[in-house]
Amino acid sequence: MSGGTAETGAATGGVNILRLEGLTLFAGMVTLYAAWDGSWLVFALLFFVPDLSFLAYLSDARFGAMVYNAAHSYLVPVALLTLGFALASPLTLSIALIWLAHIGIDRALGYGLKYSAGFGFTHLGRIGRQKDS
Repeated sequence: MSGGTAETGAATGGVNILRLEGLTLFAGMVTLYAAWDGSWLVFALLFFVPDLSFLAYLSDARFGAMVYNAAHSYLVPVALLTLGFALASPLTLSIALIWLAHIGIDRALGYGLKYSAGFGFTHLGRIGRQKDS
């Protein structure tokens, strides 16, 4: 199967550009946050909130992947970013920028969107102990 593996459906080869995109997103959101003088305390308090979605894996891998992917997708934070600008809402804008920064650094580190096979199976390839098996 070209470009993926039959077992996981994960992309293989050439995904470094996706990690670079994540790093670019992280750097861009942090730069924008700094430019408009957002509170760094708020940034620190909210930065890891999307990772609480990992708790859904306590139920099962399928539900965990669904919840994790919802919290690590661009859909809601980009909508919040747009709403924050439209309504001139500093809190909404802060949440969106922090959330997007979080997604960016996760992708840069290889933590992609999850498959229901388990936490280690991502659209960026396998991570963790499963990576070498």
